[in-house]
Amino acid sequence: MSTVLHTPPQPPTPAPAPAPADDDLTALAARHGLSVSGARPSLPEYVRQLWARRHFITAFATAKLTAQYSQAKLGQVWQVMTPLLNAAVYYFIFGVLLGTKHGVPDYIPFLVTGVFIWTFTQSSIMAGTRAISGNLGLVRALHFPRAALPISFCLQQLQQLLFSMGALVVILLCFGVPVSASWLLALPALALQFTFNAGVSMIMARWGAKTPDIAQLMPFILRTWMYVSGVMWSLDKLAQNDHLPHVVKVALEANPAAIYIDLMRFALIDSFHAEQLPHHVWPLAVGWALVAGVGGFIYFWKAEETYGRG
Repeated sequence: MSTVLHTPPQPPTPAPAPAPADDDLTALAARHGLSVSGARPSLPEYVRQLWARRHFITAFATAKLTAQYSQAKLGQVWQVMTPLLNAAVYYFIFGVLLGTKHGVPDYIPFLVTGVFIWTFTQSSIMAGTRAISGNLGLVRALHFPRAALPISFCLQQLQQLLFSMGALVVILLCFGVPVSASWLLALPALALQFTFNAGVSMIMARWGAKTPDIAQLMPFILRTWMYVSGVMWSLDKLAQNDHLPHVVKVALEANPAAIYIDLMRFALIDSFHAEQLPHHVWPLAVGWALVAGVGGFIYFWKAEETYGRG
């Protein structure tokens, strides 16, 4: 006699629950007070956060400046020696070999002022291009407004320029340029240039964060920009060339780098007269500072939540 074993019927397997929709997850997160990690704050809130970290920005800039030449035996002396050596090379090539010093009064103060002021813009933009891509560890480890990085690098370059200005004053005095009240105009000129540099640096920081290869291209772009900014020669004399199209002359006069260089020459060099400045030079300087500073800041803020991702 055989025993038949009956397997008890298995209960039906329940169908998997449908995945919650994104809208349901958003509502659930909002109901429990959750927010997106690293979400971009509003523009006023972003400005408040940046201002709250102003001490970090200045300390970071000072630390980077101190560490820049820490491995060199001459240390911080290179802050002054580097632009001076560049000026010496440009004087030999352009002033002596190419003869651009002819017809330019006080050519050496003219040249050194141009080199120092241009170096400020060049170094700020180069440092800003690598501000995010070169500090990914800091960006990913800490929560802070990312605009603090390009601004701090610009502040570092401003501090370096102020060191160099001491050598520039000595050169001016050695070549007979008298101290005058117009030297005070250097302060608003530097403030406007710093605002312009910071704005362009933030634009380049956003581009550099997305495409790091831009940092390899920037030296060529900046070198070309330097040659059309009147660092080694007088744009006023160049603009008198009848063979240049009018649109080229206007572009040379409106070049922001040339404007800030000319403002510093006008402030510091007695022989650099107002007639050598482009028309409406101060409004142009203010306009470039506002367009680049405000526009660059907003452009950088719009991509705040993407920095350090991926």
